[in-house]
Amino acid sequence: MEAVPSGSRVFSGVAKSEDDDSDDWDEMEVSGEQTSCLFCPLQFHTIAVALDHCRKEHDFDLLTLKNKYSMDCYSYIKMINYIRLQKPHPKLLLEAPVALWEDDCYLKPGEMEPWLMYDFEDLGSAPSTPHYAVDGKAPISNLNFAELQRHIHSLNLQLKQRDMLIDSYIRDMEKMKQVTRTIVETGEKLTKEGQINVSNSGCDSYDYFNSYSHFGIHHDMLNDKVRTESYRDAILTNSDQFRGKIVLDVGCGTGILAMFSAKAGAQKIYGVDQSEVVYKAMDIVRENNLADRVHLIKGQLEKTNLPIEMVDIVVSEWMGYFLLFEGMLDSFIFARDKYLKPGGLILPSRCTISLCGVSDIERYDNLINFWDDVYGFSMKCMKSEVVQEAVIETVAQDKVITDSIVVTDIDLNTCGTDTCNFSNNFVFKSMKAGILTAVAGYFDTFFELTNKVGFSTGPHAPKTHWQQTVFYLKDTIEVQEGESIEGSITCSRLKKNLRGLSVTIVLKNKTFQYTID
Repeated sequence: MEAVPSGSRVFSGVAKSEDDDSDDWDEMEVSGEQTSCLFCPLQFHTIAVALDHCRKEHDFDLLTLKNKYSMDCYSYIKMINYIRLQKPHPKLLLEAPVALWEDDCYLKPGEMEPWLMYDFEDLGSAPSTPHYAVDGKAPISNLNFAELQRHIHSLNLQLKQRDMLIDSYIRDMEKMKQVTRTIVETGEKLTKEGQINVSNSGCDSYDYFNSYSHFGIHHDMLNDKVRTESYRDAILTNSDQFRGKIVLDVGCGTGILAMFSAKAGAQKIYGVDQSEVVYKAMDIVRENNLADRVHLIKGQLEKTNLPIEMVDIVVSEWMGYFLLFEGMLDSFIFARDKYLKPGGLILPSRCTISLCGVSDIERYDNLINFWDDVYGFSMKCMKSEVVQEAVIETVAQDKVITDSIVVTDIDLNTCGTDTCNFSNNFVFKSMKAGILTAVAGYFDTFFELTNKVGFSTGPHAPKTHWQQTVFYLKDTIEVQEGESIEGSITCSRLKKNLRGLSVTIVLKNKTFQYTID
């Protein structure tokens, strides 16, 4: 069977007269189930033919992959979503030492995806039935295949809905357990509204640390060259400041910063992390023959007794979306205040948050105006909720319509745990006429050492895994070239989740409320 050109229609081969009043189910089902290749734009009548194409043209053998990683249907769903989102080379999937798609974020249902209707559990289980197309022909008829796809898709949706409900119940139970533990251990409430106790802050949550136990998130962070190479350069190009020193790595993850510090000549490095990945980090340290200098500890820093009283350097990659989301800055400040020697080094040294105006009508229509007409139904009531959620995405530089304004500048040597709460006025200057559809937030990070290093997460800079935090406007604003646009921003912690943020932006006397949660 040949690949189906994009946009062409597929029929079952059953002739129908113009007067036939049947519902044309055969035509609609089969034509609606065209399947695009996982690695190129070609389309096919069936999954079986697409599999055969992937095996022959891309050296991608799904059965080999299934056996290598002992995959189940959930792993398959995550793999398909991972491929669609990350677009990896097929060789990377087959040769990676671990499955790259294990993060549960890839279980989230998205657009209709024919690959998710394939009966993955039966792949290779019946030797007499070929699991790929034979000589380019599907092993079952298009009609039967479409019916099976429809049934499997329905079951998959039920499974995903059940799994999401179970995950939600588990999270709620863990939160209830945590609240109970906190009440029992402290025996007292916060003395005043808004007071922050680091040991009971959002960083103490099970969900937070559990999210960093998935290897996929560490792959994304290590694969972020801007992030990882900036830390590497800051440490290695200033090795004279690390040589013979004691270093504390807060939230060490896979131990990459601790190992950079060892390479720079540090005498001893202590890494602390609450997530399960620290056990793999210990293996990594041993694998690189650094166990004599790099000592990793599992635990929450605020509740862990380190085998040393003071350190010369504190290093951490604590930054979250919009810089302050995740609340890990609290642990960084705790480490600085409790363990850093007077005059010691702290990496990074300074961070800023900046805003710029964005004009992207197409994206606004797809995300916000989409709710005006959903398959012929008005869902405008959804828009007020949608626009209150900040979106993490990459903004194309040509969509930026104003200059960038720094709205907060954080000296990490002196800042406190109230850093997340700030307000500032600003004035955008429009670089061209257009429709202001959103405000993008990003941060810059500085390592103010002898050899200075820094990086930006803005639209003008190379992409990072942080991307930008985009605040879409409920009401768009028309601006003229050279126009000054007065505004203000207020940022504070969420009371229900201290890791989250509440952001209020005012533009031209219009107030917009957002959460980063």
